[in-house]
Amino acid sequence: MKRRFLWISEHASPLALLGGADSGGQNVYVAQIARQLASSGHEVDILTRRDRHDLSPAIWLHEGVRVIHVPAGPPKPVCKEALLPYMREFTDFSLRYLRHRKVPYDLIHANFFMSALVAAEIKRVTGTPFVVTFHALGKVRRLHQACADAFPEERLAIEDRVVAETDQIIAECPQDKQDLIKLYRADPWKITTIPCGFDSSEFWPMDRSEARARLGLPQDEPIILQLGRMVPRKGVDNVIRALARLRKLRSISARLLVVGGESREPDPDSTPEIGRLQSIAREEDVADAVCFVGSRGRQELRDYYSAADVFVSTPWYEPFGITPLEAMACGTPVIGSAVGGIKSTVLDGETGYLVRPNAPDALADRLASLLEDPERRRVLSEKSLAHVNSLYTWRNVSQSLEDLYESVIDQCRVNDLRKGHAKMARWLAARVLAHPGFRTS
Repeated sequence: MKRRFLWISEHASPLALLGGADSGGQNVYVAQIARQLASSGHEVDILTRRDRHDLSPAIWLHEGVRVIHVPAGPPKPVCKEALLPYMREFTDFSLRYLRHRKVPYDLIHANFFMSALVAAEIKRVTGTPFVVTFHALGKVRRLHQACADAFPEERLAIEDRVVAETDQIIAECPQDKQDLIKLYRADPWKITTIPCGFDSSEFWPMDRSEARARLGLPQDEPIILQLGRMVPRKGVDNVIRALARLRKLRSISARLLVVGGESREPDPDSTPEIGRLQSIAREEDVADAVCFVGSRGRQELRDYYSAADVFVSTPWYEPFGITPLEAMACGTPVIGSAVGGIKSTVLDGETGYLVRPNAPDALADRLASLLEDPERRRVLSEKSLAHVNSLYTWRNVSQSLEDLYESVIDQCRVNDLRKGHAKMARWLAARVLAHPGFRTS
């Protein structure tokens, strides 16, 4: 049955490039699942904030997938930590848009707590059911970042409200579900665990020498790759310090490629995290071995994943982590932090290795064991490919979401019928009591 879904992703546009401060896994999640839903015959509209003057009111991302730019706040980039004051504008626009729409949506899928706030208000006014993927939880973020967390205090109360009012919560990994139950007292029956994924038509193995030739990289140099958003919690400083230990303690000379940032050319002014990391590389005496690449389009990432001997992702907090899946899909072994979704997707000793976050010595040991053992890398590569293709394609993820959507829609229909029957019963009871022939003894 064809369904009409409204997705809300207030700060993470599916049109954005990966690697910027507010451009990461959520952007990919929204874009990829919307495409998959459309390929199954559904209609998907995505509401996201207009952050440029020159954006059209609506853009077709894919046949059946339309991105609608919401005029909320200034039409320029605003960090997500400062967006909450504009959510009333966002909500008002969304309600006006829905009132003028001839055909209602069957369900809303909110992404992040501010989008869920909008969805909760829409549900209050229209009764449209909604599900939420938080992508990150404020209380968990506070545990890790403390006073460095720049989100307003209201976030925590909003998340509590959303947990209570949503029809279903999508946890991206077992840790996410545990945090929702422990920190938010979420009803376990309202939580469904559905992971993120990768696009098998976008990421698959290619010859390493070919990938290096395309990127102008040396063929015989060990290459470590870090790719993703340029923010402190991603732990790129940990990788740089591990690189220094490889050189000083193991006499292994490797190159670290760091892909990500606000601009195609690595610019510390537009991406302050790059400047901080460059300083650390100089302090560790490995500035000559760390190459900051800048942001790259989705169509270019496969070359980087395939060119690397090892992909490293060692954040100290990560709700899920899509890039390790993409690396494994290209046949590149992964060393990741034992946090969040990474400790679920990377099977320690089978498809890669898990290490503690902020532990450069442990990371250096694992890097050395892989860089010095080509056969071990080959075995991990083969197991990684089988693992991610069996469990983590966007097609599988989308099918799980479709099943969840149907169950929510069916349950809401049952609840509406029950409410209707109860209302009718009350009306009949009132008529009976008011009838002249009704007497009580």
